[in-house]
Amino acid sequence: MAQGTTPTPGGPLTSVIIPAAGSGTRLGLDQPKAFVDLGGSTILERCVHGVLDADINAEVVVVVPADLVEHAAVLVPSAVVVAGGAHRSESVRAGIAVSGNADIVLVHDAARPFTPPRVFRAVVDAVLAGHRAVVPGLPVADTLKRVDPSGRVLDTVDREPLRAIQTPQGFTRDALIAAHADDSGLATDDAGLAERIGIDVHVVEGDPLAFKITTPWDLRIARDLVQEVAR
Repeated sequence: MAQGTTPTPGGPLTSVIIPAAGSGTRLGLDQPKAFVDLGGSTILERCVHGVLDADINAEVVVVVPADLVEHAAVLVPSAVVVAGGAHRSESVRAGIAVSGNADIVLVHDAARPFTPPRVFRAVVDAVLAGHRAVVPGLPVADTLKRVDPSGRVLDTVDREPLRAIQTPQGFTRDALIAAHADDSGLATDDAGLAERIGIDVHVVEGDPLAFKITTPWDLRIARDLVQEVAR
């Protein structure tokens, strides 16, 4: 484990866990996507800087493959860097294990490096207001249809109550620990684990900039954004 800096005193301590072991396969790359370059800084560096810029009195815990701990610690010296597991849930649990003083724990995708500070603050504020689990989300813009295995449309889904969920996802510490205590791998995110054990999940407004870099097209958009800001 590589040690980072300590949050300033005052207010509830927030720990932001950043699982950063994604393979980059869908990007067509042979390295974890958190270590891909974006205009002179890696995706991981930009992600950590985004958390620190949010001013939420947070410690940052980055979870990476064991063979990249030392490399990541050099890239993000302000973070605590630990080795993760074979699956994302194992990596989150590794992050929880070193965030023992945190009242609030956020889990944030490394591949969302442009998430605005406002989103982090909205999630933390909602947890402070009494919600045990909070996610940012956006209304779904596209028409959604259910189809059968042959491709035949079964019906059109009402998109009004639907939200596309982003990160950071915020939890009281006890809620996140309980959610991960019985992870059978069925949920696609941490909030899904919380839902499964009966914890109500609250949604706050997300942001288009909190998109996830998953495909080559996403990476192209991300690089265009960096170039635009640099002009």
